[in-house]
Amino acid sequence: MLTEERYHEILDLLNSKGAVTVVELTKLLKTSESTIRRDLNALAKLGKLNKVHGGATALERVMQDEEDMQVKSQRFQREKEEIAQYAASLIRDGDFIYIDAGSTTDKLVDVINNINVTYVTNGIIHARKLTQKGCKVYVIGGQFKPVTEAIIGAQALKCIETFNFTKCFLGTNGIDKICGYTTPDVEEGLVKAEAIKRSFVSFILADHSKFDAVSATVFGKLRQACIITDELPDESYRDITVVKEVLK
Repeated sequence: MLTEERYHEILDLLNSKGAVTVVELTKLLKTSESTIRRDLNALAKLGKLNKVHGGATALERVMQDEEDMQVKSQRFQREKEEIAQYAASLIRDGDFIYIDAGSTTDKLVDVINNINVTYVTNGIIHARKLTQKGCKVYVIGGQFKPVTEAIIGAQALKCIETFNFTKCFLGTNGIDKICGYTTPDVEEGLVKAEAIKRSFVSFILADHSKFDAVSATVFGKLRQACIITDELPDESYRDITVVKEVLK
């Protein structure tokens, strides 16, 4: 098959599926992995696709914009509340917990009733709510991001590096079998990635709309965290990591 023909086949497959892996393309096009990787690199340079670890995604799949907290908090409220209730049930006396800023984790904070726990957060609203409940709370320092009401930046990373968490609860903008957990903001992604690194067990709290979605910055591979969701749209995610559906 000529190079141009492979390009055409790759782009057609991306348009229909949204994402492809190198292994998948190797089998379909009956060529070597090195050839496919060269093709993907060339198409990425031409601006035809997004090159990601292990494959590629269609351009329109990558979400660059970030909605503010007020908008996000109005979506899938019941689903987020159920996710939060289950997540809260995992918190035990003596835990040292990190809670990420975000609309779903905000629902978690609302239902937390265990005060025999130390909480660390980069969410200003989270810290206020937990303090009002009588919880011991540490707020990491750094730059305040108004859109997501999160503390981010180099100083935030330095703060998190001083902790070892028993559990962390994180939000995400996208969950994808190839790209993993993603978020639009690079600095926010770095904070999330460090929280996963410093946690014994990590949980991603995400409603069903986050699956098969991709944002610009990868902060973790699927296997690095357990997913708590309302409903899983694709059972094949269970082949990669632990998934808990709270509405089934």
